[in-house]
Amino acid sequence: MDVSKRSGLSKKYSLIPGVIKERHEDFVVEEIPAYEPGGEGDHVYFGVEKRGISTMRAVRKIGGALGVKSSGIGIAGMKDARGVTRQMMSLEHVDPDRVLAIDIPGIRVLWVKRHRNKLKIGHLRGNRFVIRVRNTEPERIDQVRDMLAELHERGVPNYFGPQRFGLRGDTWEVGRALMQGDFEKAVKLVCGSPRSSDSGEELSARKLFEDGKLEESAAAWPRGLSDNARLCMTLSRRPDEPRRAIMASDKRMLRLYASAYQSYLFNHIVAERIDRLNVMEVGDLAWKHDKGVVFTVDDENAENLRASRLEISPSGPMYGKKMSWPSGEPGAREKALLDREGLSMEDFPGSGPLKCTGGRRPLRFIFTDPQAQAGEDEHGGYIEMSFTLPAGCYATVLLAEIFS
Repeated sequence: MDVSKRSGLSKKYSLIPGVIKERHEDFVVEEIPAYEPGGEGDHVYFGVEKRGISTMRAVRKIGGALGVKSSGIGIAGMKDARGVTRQMMSLEHVDPDRVLAIDIPGIRVLWVKRHRNKLKIGHLRGNRFVIRVRNTEPERIDQVRDMLAELHERGVPNYFGPQRFGLRGDTWEVGRALMQGDFEKAVKLVCGSPRSSDSGEELSARKLFEDGKLEESAAAWPRGLSDNARLCMTLSRRPDEPRRAIMASDKRMLRLYASAYQSYLFNHIVAERIDRLNVMEVGDLAWKHDKGVVFTVDDENAENLRASRLEISPSGPMYGKKMSWPSGEPGAREKALLDREGLSMEDFPGSGPLKCTGGRRPLRFIFTDPQAQAGEDEHGGYIEMSFTLPAGCYATVLLAEIFS
C-alpha cells in the first residue's frame, strides 16, 4: 500500500518540482514549548540550536561533554538531523554554567534556566517552520499560495513523515519483528541487512555481521553508532540469545522501534481513507482539535458540519493497551489491518522497554500562520514557506502535498 498517497488536492493541481534540505539553513524549525521554566528547582532547562545533528545524537554528545548518562537528559520532541533546529532540553543536578560552557561542533546552547520538573516527550505545543524549497519554479508562487490556502481550509493527511523511520527507513521493520517475537530478525535488521543507502564504516560493519564475524563487526561500527557495536558484542558472547542481546539495548532506541511500528500502522489507515479524511463515519472516534479528546460518532450528518469547520476529524489507531476502539466500519478497518499483520492487541506490551501505551491520533492535521514567497539568493531561486504545526505533525508531509 502506498502510504504517501496525496489528498484530494491532487485532483486539482499538479505537483511543483522542488528540493528541500539542500542546505541546513534552508530548513529551520523552532519548538513552541508547552510552558516556560519557572526559574527555580533542581532541573536545568536549556535551549539548544543544532545544525546537521539528530536529537538523539545531540543528546549523546551533550551527555558525553558533561559526563552524564544521556537517559538523564529530558527532551520534548525529536528533531531531524538535516536542518537548523532549536529545541529545549533539561538535566537534573548540574551547574548551569557548565551547560552554558558546552562547546560541541554543530551544537550551541542559547540559554539556561532552572525548573522543578524534568522535561518529557510531548511537553510542547507545536513547531514553527521556515523552509526554502530549491530547484523549483518560483514563477508558480501563486499556485503555491492557492494550494497552501486550500490545505489550510481542509487539513493535511496526518502521516508520520519518513524521518520517523530512521535514515534507512527500517525502524518500523525492527519494531514489527520485536512485536512478533522474531528477535533474530530484529537484531539482523539493526546490525546487518546491508542496503544500497549504506556506505563507509557502517556498510563494512553490516557485511561483517552478515558473515558471522560479530566481534569484527562490533569493532567496525563508527562512533556515532556505538549502540550497534554494543549489540554485536553482546551477541558474540551469547549468539543463541538474540532476545537478551537486543533487549539490553538503549531503552530509548527500543521505544523508538516500537513507536515506529505503531506509526507505520497508523499511516496505512490514513492511506486507506485518504479521500475521506474530512468525512465522519458512524462508529468513528472523532478527534476534537481544541482539546485533544475523542468521542463516538453516532450521527454522521450532525458531525460532518463540525468536520467541515475543522473542529473535529476522524481519528486513527496508535495500537496499544490503552487504545480506544471505534465501532462499525472504522473499527472493522483497524481490526483487519492487525489481522493482516498477524497480530492482536495482546502483542503490544503494556509495560517494559517496548511499552505501547496506545491512543488515538487525528487522521488529518490543522496548521496555522501559512505564508509563501518567492525569492533568490546566491544559491539561486527558491520558494520560502512558513507555517506552524501542532506537536507530532510533519512539515515534510505538508510539503509533499505541493512539491514533487
